[in-house]
Amino acid sequence: MTATAGQIWAEANQRYLMAALDEVRGLLKRRTTQGEGGETESERPAESPDGARATSDDISPPPVLETLCATLELSPFERQLLLMCAGIELDGSFPALCAAAQGDLRRDFPTFSLALAALPDAHWSALAPTSPLRYWRLIEVGPGPSLTASPLRIDERILNYLAGVPHPDERLLGMFTPIAPQCTLVPSHDRLAGLIAEAWSKRSPAMTPPVVCLCGDSASDKRDIAATAGAYLGLNLYAVQSGLLPVAFGEVGTLIRLLEREAALTYGVMFLECDDLDTHDASFSAAMTIADRMKSPLILSVRDRKSMAHCPMLTIDVNRPSQVEQRELWMSEGKKTASIPRDQVESLVSQFDLSSRNIRDIRSIALLEADAPDCPGAGVWDACRKQARPRLEHLAQRIVPAASWNDLVIPEPQRQTLREVALHVRQRSLVYGEWGFAAASSRGLGISALFEGASGTGKTMAAEVLANELRLDLFRIDLSQVVSKYIGETEKNLGQVFDAAESGGVILLFDEADALYSKRSEIKDSHDRYANIEVSYLLQRMESYRGLAILTTNMKSSLDAAFMRRIRFVVQFPFPDAGYRAEIWKRVFPQQTPTDGLDLHKLARLTIAGGSIRNIALNAAFLAAGDGGQVRMTHLLQATRSEYAKMEKSLSSAEIGGWT
Repeated sequence: MTATAGQIWAEANQRYLMAALDEVRGLLKRRTTQGEGGETESERPAESPDGARATSDDISPPPVLETLCATLELSPFERQLLLMCAGIELDGSFPALCAAAQGDLRRDFPTFSLALAALPDAHWSALAPTSPLRYWRLIEVGPGPSLTASPLRIDERILNYLAGVPHPDERLLGMFTPIAPQCTLVPSHDRLAGLIAEAWSKRSPAMTPPVVCLCGDSASDKRDIAATAGAYLGLNLYAVQSGLLPVAFGEVGTLIRLLEREAALTYGVMFLECDDLDTHDASFSAAMTIADRMKSPLILSVRDRKSMAHCPMLTIDVNRPSQVEQRELWMSEGKKTASIPRDQVESLVSQFDLSSRNIRDIRSIALLEADAPDCPGAGVWDACRKQARPRLEHLAQRIVPAASWNDLVIPEPQRQTLREVALHVRQRSLVYGEWGFAAASSRGLGISALFEGASGTGKTMAAEVLANELRLDLFRIDLSQVVSKYIGETEKNLGQVFDAAESGGVILLFDEADALYSKRSEIKDSHDRYANIEVSYLLQRMESYRGLAILTTNMKSSLDAAFMRRIRFVVQFPFPDAGYRAEIWKRVFPQQTPTDGLDLHKLARLTIAGGSIRNIALNAAFLAAGDGGQVRMTHLLQATRSEYAKMEKSLSSAEIGGWT
């Protein structure tokens, strides 16, 4: 079997290391014979260890020993001392040689005193904490009576490195992962990768490379840009999980040395991922300390811009691929990806703002996704929904829509307005893009709707119907988590909601949220001023939001006039009259529910809205289930009395006359 180039190099590197150890062995033997009173010519080693290094020109790439010494700037004495410590681990004769050279059989280990006495070109500065041997943690000083008499041991990572075993430091495992370029970048991202490479390549060797801060919400895009930038310079990228960082100051300092050493040994760039960390976390503070003190190339991945106290910084905003680039990614052909029709691509690009990785992943599994029989392309669409689904667990509740147009009982004009809302969402790409409305003005492009009406008249159900019709996620905003008494916190929370929802264009439902958009008041104190700022901020975000924002209220008169001007659709949900109430009663029971003798006209005499009708029907169903029979008027009467009592409303005989 023919040896590969890698095997040939590994064997040459091994021979070179053994030859270097032979030099140190000879120096220890000479020290032993000197202690005994003389040395023979045959025992004297070559005049200089440079003799072995001269043959390193025959090995390409150079032996790892010489690479290590050149990269970490070891002196000839420090080189030999490191080899003496390596010999203890690699050569069984070294312990006895160390003991003999020190004249003590118990001292079968290297020490600084032995090195100073036995190795040429010795210098005391090699013992200093700032020397390469100790700064880079190449050797460890064990316990002993003094610094010079303490045992020395080579670091395990360095021993493996010299032996040609590419194994990362054990202390970095779990938080340290290599990243290779996975794909060809879109043009806008490739330009950013080139900018990073240029910034690092133009610095002088004496300068600390600037920390590159990649800002944005697409972690996968930032990873790909960083990996490509490293590849342009022949550097390897390593992701460091910030959530696993130590927080104690001493441990952080040690980690910085280990990361710098790993970067030097592997021609690496550290990619510090802080996207999911809260700025108040201890791990985030540790990450910022590492970024500020690292002297080797480092890329910081964050959502928002950060600043460093000492190190130079290059801040780059990473946006998702443009719509043109996303369209090209969807349309690109590949052996392992599905072909997607152009008209479907237009709908996907219009609705979803996905990263390059998301689009490639979805295309690769598109052939495995089954479409709904009545909806071609639903598999790809739903895959996009899942990929773009925002993380709003603490600020919003995702509602799985179940209602359809048949469940919604409202007058025809209101129903037609809701269909227009759906039409605007579907056709915005054509109107804004191809027809030029977005180029003419960036204001007022957000699609917003105000649903006004008494509680229970169908506002939330209408939002579900739109979500079902458009096959989009619906999130109801939890106002208890969004609205804050602290100045600036409400805007911050609203910003998180809109930023997280942007990529998927989800439907945001601000249900009964009058507190957010009531009339702006005359400024009498600082609280009035900041309350007005909250309203203005919500207006601005709604105007620029690429999805659909729905606001509901039962007090239209309290709304700010500017809000009403900027709302595109206003749908009034009237209190249902007897005819509509009868229609609601007709549809409120599922087909599977057993009923007997229900009189819809009598039920319609109850002057209640659809929400209360549903509550009564549900409670009556439970009562019937408890009786083991069918839903009858007697069950509905009992449930009605409970509902009216809850509403603190009197139940007249005219409403329930003749029920039983």
